[in-house]
Amino acid sequence: MAITNGSSNGSKSAGKPFPPGVHVPSLTWFLDTPEQEIDWEVQKKHLAFLIESGLHGSASPRLLALLFPTPNPKNPTNQLTSTSIVVLAGTNGEAVTLSATEKSQLVKTTRELAMSLGRPELTVILGCGGGSTQQVIAETKLAKEAGADYALVLVPSYFHFAMSEDAIVAFFQELATASPLPILIYNFPGVSSGLDVNSNMLETLGHHPNIVGVKLTCGGIAKVARIRSRFEPKEFCALAGQSDWMLPAIAVGGIGSITGLANIYPRACIELYDQAVAGKTKEAEKSQIELAAVEWGVREGRD
Repeated sequence: MAITNGSSNGSKSAGKPFPPGVHVPSLTWFLDTPEQEIDWEVQKKHLAFLIESGLHGSASPRLLALLFPTPNPKNPTNQLTSTSIVVLAGTNGEAVTLSATEKSQLVKTTRELAMSLGRPELTVILGCGGGSTQQVIAETKLAKEAGADYALVLVPSYFHFAMSEDAIVAFFQELATASPLPILIYNFPGVSSGLDVNSNMLETLGHHPNIVGVKLTCGGIAKVARIRSRFEPKEFCALAGQSDWMLPAIAVGGIGSITGLANIYPRACIELYDQAVAGKTKEAEKSQIELAAVEWGVREGRD
């Protein structure tokens, strides 16, 4: 099959595209009590900091022109609007320790804060997971009812030995067909028993109308380029799962990053993104190297 600069067969009818930019997977804060409940006072303070930090899901005019060279007034959901994005119950949000009730309350609390802070356009993503397809579908329905806009979904991995490539593809296709929210695939082999959603699987899944993209926390830079060679970003996109390779990802067709480092250094992450999409190569290279060193230090617990 010849490599093109868009969808390989034109079969996908693009719905609401995933916004480009720097997005943050919020930490979840817990009380130091026997019950270890969410510390809602601290949680609200942290969410307010993120909402007001300038983190965005909007693109520069230059990138918007590249993503949407011909606006379609008959399909307004196919256009990007200025927005901020907070990811709840991701890896940094300790999703596996949260109950369904806690996840729902996190979404509602974030939505209420956004309204009170004058950011009603805030986009909320909820990490949805489980050991079975039906369990994950139920979480996407809970997310929708609570007010989320997208669902971020890992590969089920408890019975990892049974999760063949065909089984993983079938899981995401069945989920996406039943989900009331668009699905963002979360490829993180490190927390999924080594299961990796490879390029061929992503190409197949990218044609599903309710699967909008993939967060790559596998460091798979080649996957970003392969996805861009098959899809327009408004159809199916790739995001770096860390800030330390955001620039290379954007250089080969990625639309940004969902990075935990934005919990503490949001403006540094935004600066790198803005330099990258503006074509300020030297400045972006310097920022990327500095940010990569910071991320490494944070991961290793260095001073």
